[in-house]
Amino acid sequence: MNPFAKRILDWFDRHGRKDLPWQDNPTLYRVWISEIMLQQTQVATVIPYFERFAASFPDVNALADANIDDVLHHWSGLGYYARARNLHKAARLIRDTHDGVFPQRFEDVIALPGIGKSTAGAILSLSRNERHAILDGNVKRVLARFHAIDGWPGKAAVAESMWNAAEEHTPRSRVAEYTQAMMDLGATVCTRTRPACDRCPLAADCVAHASGRVDEYPGRKGKSAKPLRSTQMALIHGDGAIFLERRPASGIWGGLWSFPELAADADLTSWCEQRVGSCPVEIERWDLVRHSFTHFDLDIAPIAVRVNAASSKVEDGDDHVWYDIDAPQKLGIAAPVSGLIQKLRELESHVTNR
Repeated sequence: MNPFAKRILDWFDRHGRKDLPWQDNPTLYRVWISEIMLQQTQVATVIPYFERFAASFPDVNALADANIDDVLHHWSGLGYYARARNLHKAARLIRDTHDGVFPQRFEDVIALPGIGKSTAGAILSLSRNERHAILDGNVKRVLARFHAIDGWPGKAAVAESMWNAAEEHTPRSRVAEYTQAMMDLGATVCTRTRPACDRCPLAADCVAHASGRVDEYPGRKGKSAKPLRSTQMALIHGDGAIFLERRPASGIWGGLWSFPELAADADLTSWCEQRVGSCPVEIERWDLVRHSFTHFDLDIAPIAVRVNAASSKVEDGDDHVWYDIDAPQKLGIAAPVSGLIQKLRELESHVTNR
């Protein structure tokens, strides 16, 4: 075994995480779910989501047979919802083309929606102890610092250098533990800010540490101002119900349920008559709500509009629903929308009790 891997595994034996829920019975399916959830999301956040998800969808067929709304409901608040849609799409593909058995060949795994080279390698390494290098965000940081690999990892040449290093260091035995160890080291010791170099098993030979340039690696993409977008949402509510619409499959919050968006110059009364078949009884404009996405910020201007929902001419359909406040349907709802729904719930409760 190469010296790099030996030091990593010795450290893992003493300090690595060995009690994560997906490490208990690490089947291909369970590891797959965990790896997708862990993309751009911290372990502590993922754990309760994983436990609920695995309990509701214990195998590929259960996930494939589930309604997409139920899947998105279990994902609500976790963000990056394309991950959930790809999981569902991949599960159906496995059910229909692999007889419901998660594929074991690397080529078949990487062909599934939402799975790239590193994720495919991690799935097979962690569940089957197969030798595959990985290169997630944590591993990139460890390797970039250890070898002082200059440049932003998003550039092809830099990524190739990192892949070469990852391949070089991956051992031929204890691959599952090594893979977990590399992710753990990046997450808990070789952190993005204030890394604990005094606790790192690689510090003695880390080029960035020796040169006092740890904070310079990995290289960052050139900064640009984050665009600010804005939208106006109609929070239609009344008689203990809230009017929601399903968003398009592509774009932000794709496939989730949200409040209707209105043009800035829209005639609210006419819109309500046409869309929900009822005139506004009460209108209140709330303070702006800012939500940050990876590539832009969004300012939401909420307009709370009370209508007589009981007299509405619009019945539930594929693209709209009256969301019951007291007995809510299982729907996928983004975090900022959930926050506004909670505020409406309090408002409705106040109206009912007054």
